[in-house]
Amino acid sequence: MFPSAVGSRAASLHWTGERALSVLLLGMVPAAYMYPGPVLDYSMAAALTLHGHWGLGQVVTDYVHGDLNIKLANAGLFAVSAVTFAGLSYFNYQDVGICKAVALLWGL
Repeated sequence: MFPSAVGSRAASLHWTGERALSVLLLGMVPAAYMYPGPVLDYSMAAALTLHGHWGLGQVVTDYVHGDLNIKLANAGLFAVSAVTFAGLSYFNYQDVGICKAVALLWGL
């Protein structure tokens, strides 16, 4: 296989993974509302973090230019994603969790 074909296949798999995660999130939101619990809380934390990471990764790809700037932006993106997941996990562990928090907000 040629290198461009390998890159093309990886991009296609990445795109498919992004779409699968988006569809999964569409099903997780009502499930989290109807059946709140730690499994869905941490699944939502991981899925939301990955969804945001991939979305912001596209912003970096499209709008950041220059080798050093791209490296810095990618490092910042990984840092923001790690802090986001850690924050959501902390919220799940120390407070009511994502599912119940959303239910409480909808109950206002």
